Amino acid sequence: MFKIVSKKEIGNNIRSFEIEAPNIAANAKAGQFVMLRIDDKGERIPLTVAGTDKQKGTVTIIAQQMGKTTAHLGKLNSGDFIRDFAGPLGQPTEIENYGTVIAVAGGVGVAEIIPVIKALKEAGNRIITIVGARNKDLIILENDVRASSDELLIATDDGSAGKKGFVTDILKEVMERELVNVVYAIGPVPMMKAVSALTKEKNIKTLVSLNPIMVDGTGMCGACRVSVDGKIKFACVEGPEFDAHKVNWDELISRLGVFKELEKISFDNFCKCSNK
Repeated sequence: MFKIVSKKEIGNNIRSFEIEAPNIAANAKAGQFVMLRIDDKGERIPLTVAGTDKQKGTVTIIAQQMGKTTAHLGKLNSGDFIRDFAGPLGQPTEIENYGTVIAVAGGVGVAEIIPVIKALKEAGNRIITIVGARNKDLIILENDVRASSDELLIATDDGSAGKKGFVTDILKEVMERELVNVVYAIGPVPMMKAVSALTKEKNIKTLVSLNPIMVDGTGMCGACRVSVDGKIKFACVEGPEFDAHKVNWDELISRLGVFKELEKISFDNFCKCSNK
């Protein structure tokens, strides 16, 4: 059992949890994730390690209420326990001194990109971070992102913060004025696909952190398979980061939609039961 040390509301249905897990805290690196199961009857879901405190022995995860498990997680409070919390899983981000790195984050991907840009900054890179959200109320952890960025640019669909438009609009402008060595993107799959298309035109190395369906997180089930450079890869053990220009984006989008109806039924049933 893993204790929830603290819980914070950091956005609209977005919560930060600090979990007591000393072994994971001591070993987790940027880009890795954990597999979480709330109770014996719960499903397993992957969540990126958003931060660690080795002295306290805690791991920070960020969860947006999107389905049954994240809704259930959101009802837990400090002092409650989680049944399973396994990690660190996946390959860590390759941290090098590339030069100028553009980090692009959409939605909750902002939380997931923080340890990556922090590590890249410490390695001597110049970091330009582009954050996107539907509106200003969905922008999270702005101060944390700014602390590890040389420049922070924001795009919102409605123009309520930063520039009105998409992260790709700002990415175009930055690539025109900067000599960019690497682009790192994490967020909704359509956003990462659009970023990949832009950088491919400029032949700029681009890494993306994929979020396919996962079940066990250890490579045994094969549910997280993605096609990269025409070959099947398991995101949980060979990723989650891959060369964006080699990912079969259409296949990934199609596979992510397979269980949408069942996920909605599960979420609706949970909401009905929890409100009784």
